[in-house]
Amino acid sequence: MGLVVSSPTMNTYSSRPVVLCLSGHDPSGGAGLQADIEALIAQGCHAAPTVTALTVQDTVNVSDFRVLDREWVLAQANAVLADSTVAAVKLGMLGSIGMVDTVAELLSAHPHLPLVCDPVLRAGGGGRLGKDEVGYALRERLLPLATIATPNLPEARILAELPEGTADECAEKLLPFCKNLLITGGHGDEDEIHNRLYSRDGLSHTWTCQRLPGSYHGSGCTLASALAGRLALGEQLQSAVKSALDYTWRTLRDAEQLGKGQYVPRRLPLDYCS
Repeated sequence: MGLVVSSPTMNTYSSRPVVLCLSGHDPSGGAGLQADIEALIAQGCHAAPTVTALTVQDTVNVSDFRVLDREWVLAQANAVLADSTVAAVKLGMLGSIGMVDTVAELLSAHPHLPLVCDPVLRAGGGGRLGKDEVGYALRERLLPLATIATPNLPEARILAELPEGTADECAEKLLPFCKNLLITGGHGDEDEIHNRLYSRDGLSHTWTCQRLPGSYHGSGCTLASALAGRLALGEQLQSAVKSALDYTWRTLRDAEQLGKGQYVPRRLPLDYCS
């Protein structure tokens, strides 16, 4: 009897949810698209990164940036949308009013997709990643399309045009534009950080966590991407927010000082590839 050799077969995997990320590139790897990719992998999702801007930055601060041409951004995103079943979208740095308009046009054609909008207007070191007018355009054009926006308190103050506003005051000003709003704390000197979820229907919820020592590069990107991943997996909003906050706190607890400035969140375990 002859030897029977089975023909080679391909491994077949059930696909992970695909999350389209439109954000800037940070060469330090601490924030931007690399943060998105790592945070989404950690949620069990696949990141499809569309580059909106190139930056010159490190863990200390940002010194320059360049927004990509509209046609390049649309081509990147539409290539993904035509090829994959996208489960959610995450927005990060856009950098110009023109890019806000480009992304709004793109997303208006896909209103069914959960959208997490992280209104990136400042780098962790304080440097600008877009003029305040970009924030106002984002408020008018993109917040109405978002499932949830995730500004920190300084960003919420810019969006709400309330330089000294509290989280509650900013939320009151912004909820007419956005259905759900997560305003994150940590920019004061309080011992406990308060992260507040506001919904247009009047519901609100506050999560508190222990303040960690130091400051962190890419924490907002990490949170927004983790949240987009949880929504892509089908988790309900309030539960998804809690999951994303818990995950982000752990990445900050385990953060590394890879440069001369802020700590970089450890978004993947050390043994991830072992």
